[in-house]
Amino acid sequence: MAEAPLALDIKALSKRFGKLEAVSDLSLHVSCGEIYAFLGPNGAGKTTTIKSVVGLLQPEAGAITVYGHKVEPDALGFRRSLGYVADRPFLYDKLTAWEYLEFLAGVHKLKGWEEGAGRYLELFKLTPWRHQLIEGFSHGMRQKLVLTGALIHVPKLLLVDEPMVGLDPRSVRDVKDLFGRLAAEGMGLFLSTHSLEMASQVAHRIGILNHGKLVAEGTFAELQDMARRPGSTLEEVFLRLTEEEDGPAAGAAASAGTP
Repeated sequence: MAEAPLALDIKALSKRFGKLEAVSDLSLHVSCGEIYAFLGPNGAGKTTTIKSVVGLLQPEAGAITVYGHKVEPDALGFRRSLGYVADRPFLYDKLTAWEYLEFLAGVHKLKGWEEGAGRYLELFKLTPWRHQLIEGFSHGMRQKLVLTGALIHVPKLLLVDEPMVGLDPRSVRDVKDLFGRLAAEGMGLFLSTHSLEMASQVAHRIGILNHGKLVAEGTFAELQDMARRPGSTLEEVFLRLTEEEDGPAAGAAASAGTP
């Protein structure tokens, strides 16, 4: 029997902006049923990677597939298999929440989507506002509505950039539980985040990007071993691994004010 494709497969991805190499020879994968946390300092190349995966940027080299579908300009296969939540979600303020979901269902040519959408609205405590204009929604409510919209077509890969921004503690717990259920049902999740606590709690594997390169990857325990910090927090591991990548020369240059 043929093996199921990976939810996400990135091979030798490179992307430049002028003289700046934002991502360099990046390779990683996310299996179906796996939660992968993608970490890195500001400017590490996370946003460039994400925009390449969702087809908003065209890399100079490398290949990306989403559930076996190659990411290419104007390709539809990978888009049908992908759900994407940006860190600053764009919404149509003059639509109601339900009209927004109807619009997305139409884009995906879905039938019978209403029940699933209703369950997510109930989970996120948005049901009372389903027929209210989005312009009156808080940032957290918008985030939860966009997450609902990203899930109504049941994607094979869910990519979320900063999933907990703007959420209250109860909603954070609900989203963590939801991510666990989605993974258990076979969905792959790729989470780009600065929340090290969240990454250590929910991720099966963690990748750390620095200066456009994947400097470490593995389970939390494996990263502790790489950093020679058994029993340490993910914050301590993250700082150790990114400091080692920068190296003494980089630290001296930063102290001297060299760009």
